[in-house]
Amino acid sequence: MAERAEPSPRAAYRAFRTITTRWMDNDLYGHMNNVVHYSLFDTAVNGWLIDEGALDLHKGDEIGLVVETGCRYFREMAFPDVVTAGLRVTKLGTSSVRYEVGLFRNDEETAAAEGFFVHVYVDRASRRPKPLGERMRSVLDGIRT
Repeated sequence: MAERAEPSPRAAYRAFRTITTRWMDNDLYGHMNNVVHYSLFDTAVNGWLIDEGALDLHKGDEIGLVVETGCRYFREMAFPDVVTAGLRVTKLGTSSVRYEVGLFRNDEETAAAEGFFVHVYVDRASRRPKPLGERMRSVLDGIRT
């Protein structure tokens, strides 16, 4: 049996975004439902890319399509927690990128959950892979570990 991974500290991440939880994020068991974690990953990464000027949702020629995801859960989160998403890039290819995201509950120093997803950047019209643009590559390089 493989050993369970330990959660990473905040210092393992290169960029951060704060996201508030919502009442609807809680499930019947009183904690944040597991599918919400994936939504937070997506919100954190895309919000950061927009803020950095690397992603134009409405006019950009390249868009990222998620092709793989995963998550490990370490501790519960629930409304009204404030979540800080730590971001890092661990692999940067010609048209793809692997993001890793740590979700930190309130002021805690270790991640309550950690996940990853892989974007393949494609041409908006054709949906065919497209090499990362200069701005996108520069921004992603800035948080690569």
